[in-house]
Amino acid sequence: MTAVQPPPGLDAAARWILPADLNMARQALDHAPDKLAIIDLSAGPRQDVTFGQLQEMVDGLARYLHTRVGPGDRVGVLLGQSPWCAAAHLAIWKIGAISVPLFKLFQYDALASRIGDAGVTLVLTDEDGRTQLADLAEGALAVEVGREGSPVPFAETTAETPAILIYTSGTTGKPKGALHGHRVLTGHLPGVWMSHDHLGQPGDCLWTPADWAWIGGLFDVAMPGLALGVPVVAARLEKFSSDACLDVIAQGDVRNVFFPPTALRMLKAEPSFALGSAGQGLRLLRSVASGGEPLGAEMLAWGRQALGVTINEFYGQTECNMVVSSCGAVFPVRPGAIGKPVPGHDVAVIDAAGNPTDGEGDVAIRRGSAAMMLEYWNRPDATAEKFRGDWLVTGDRGVLEDGYVRFLGREDDVITSGGYRIGPAEIEDCLLTHPAVATVGVVGKPDPLRTEIVKAYVVLKPGVETSGAELQAYVKTRLASYSYPREVEFLDALPMTVTGKVIRKDLKRRAAAERAGA
Repeated sequence: MTAVQPPPGLDAAARWILPADLNMARQALDHAPDKLAIIDLSAGPRQDVTFGQLQEMVDGLARYLHTRVGPGDRVGVLLGQSPWCAAAHLAIWKIGAISVPLFKLFQYDALASRIGDAGVTLVLTDEDGRTQLADLAEGALAVEVGREGSPVPFAETTAETPAILIYTSGTTGKPKGALHGHRVLTGHLPGVWMSHDHLGQPGDCLWTPADWAWIGGLFDVAMPGLALGVPVVAARLEKFSSDACLDVIAQGDVRNVFFPPTALRMLKAEPSFALGSAGQGLRLLRSVASGGEPLGAEMLAWGRQALGVTINEFYGQTECNMVVSSCGAVFPVRPGAIGKPVPGHDVAVIDAAGNPTDGEGDVAIRRGSAAMMLEYWNRPDATAEKFRGDWLVTGDRGVLEDGYVRFLGREDDVITSGGYRIGPAEIEDCLLTHPAVATVGVVGKPDPLRTEIVKAYVVLKPGVETSGAELQAYVKTRLASYSYPREVEFLDALPMTVTGKVIRKDLKRRAAAERAGA
């Protein structure tokens, strides 16, 4: 590994380097024309796209956009992982407009709500997307945009100029649009660099199965890879599987992967993959990062055994992402913790008055983070509620221990039982170490005696059986005696967001209905 330099975007004293003239498109495209930018596996055999070719694609789109929109206008991008998806966002930023990522798995109502709320003027999409959009917006086929013509100048933008409007996944209410400025890419670089054990080593090549319509795919992988000059693989997986995953890694010469926790669990759950020859392809990876929800000790141990790497967890949210990360190349990964604050981000656990505390509190990030949103789109009240003094409050509960951030759960997910406050994540992590459990969601169920009891909704691995009593005993012997699930219910599937997170509010609603019915 080469000598360690300050994380990209920061100086040696962890101060942000934000020039007065900052445009994310220039930041991502500022490389030699013949340098490899994107390895395209999205539409058949591998096609390599250089930065020169990507620049031509961007300019072709930018020339078209100049005829339709102006600075500050919102332009939707309804495209899967592909060079054209990257080019669409870059072209929008290049002319000073605002991109709005849209997910290909959204149905009409989900698209309509976001397009309407954002006041989208135009949507860049493909033929399938035009069918999805119907009467919502006009689809502009990127593949029909010519590459011939003079280069388009970069708009005069600053770090604070709005650039992208990303909607939250809606796990805690109606999705809100988080508006970010051109500094957001710079804000992500240190965390991406850390989570891949100093990304940018010789031979590094980056991929994620996460869609580029989400901040995790677009700003944890696609745009940081381009900005750092690390080739990015674009691949569309109709359905995630170990075979499809291994095929992408082999064809794309992938060495660095961001796996959402759900993807890791799916890999771990496949018996033929766990330790056999099927998993040897993943042992070529230099780094594996994961974020979105906590991993337990079992998953970290499996990663070392099956993948041959220490999985680096990272943490953030759409409003302020990549602010905490593990980095096995620098400090030991601690099971139960999601890492340490990334340089440049002042992360603390604060109390109700907004003061840092040594005990349990709200995970918060101080204003000044380059990755922090400008505001919620047209939601001044929601923007104000997101802050407590100088701190952006994530809505997550946690504890700072020896410099590590330990995640306890969403503020409204923490269970109050018999006077104890219980974080569901720890119980879920414990149950996931049981050989019969594929996935699990833990919530509080209303109880007249204890206020709430811990209830676990469990999905078992195929062909494996166990009992609720066995799982209760399993937790009792590993965690605090008061935190075991007093009820266990087996389900065929759990409610999940499109990004693979368990929707606890749906499980809480189910538990409350059970209590009401009783």
